[in-house]
Amino acid sequence: MKHPLTDSRWNAIVTNDRTKDGTFYYGVTTTKIFCQPSCHSKAPKKTNVVIFKTPDEALETNFRPCKRCQPTGQKLTNELWVEQIKQYLTNNFQQHLTLDTIASDCHGSVSNLQRTFKRITQQSPTKYLTMIRLKRSQELLHTTDYSIKTIAIRCGFSSDTYFNTCFKKQFHQTPIAYRSLTK
Repeated sequence: MKHPLTDSRWNAIVTNDRTKDGTFYYGVTTTKIFCQPSCHSKAPKKTNVVIFKTPDEALETNFRPCKRCQPTGQKLTNELWVEQIKQYLTNNFQQHLTLDTIASDCHGSVSNLQRTFKRITQQSPTKYLTMIRLKRSQELLHTTDYSIKTIAIRCGFSSDTYFNTCFKKQFHQTPIAYRSLTK
């Protein structure tokens, strides 16, 4: 079901209008999280917003409730929040992601995100993100003839030098050596 993002709804979202809570919910397509209008999370890009009439409608389209505003009225467990964060990292690993960006997009504070993620997964969010990037780089090294620099960029690394360092630290060989063994 598609509901329009009217000017009054958009204004309610950017001004965190509590009086509109319960009249509609909004989802952010890039994070797949939905909120109440009064949510104090960072305002999304208008082009990434979809409107729902009920929380059930959002849940049926695979959006997850915001940990901050709890639009379903139920507290989001830390385990579920960490699953949301992992999904976000998997979907956005090619982007330049900082802890601030991750925390903001996943509707939490940096310290709570870092602490909760590490307690549940036994690793930091940045380590988890690096592993996603390294696994993707292994696939590209095995299945393409892309240059090391191109693979580094496609996997979200800031430079090919940093990519080489991370790869060698994790797999005890350079990306070029790995490629020669898998081709």
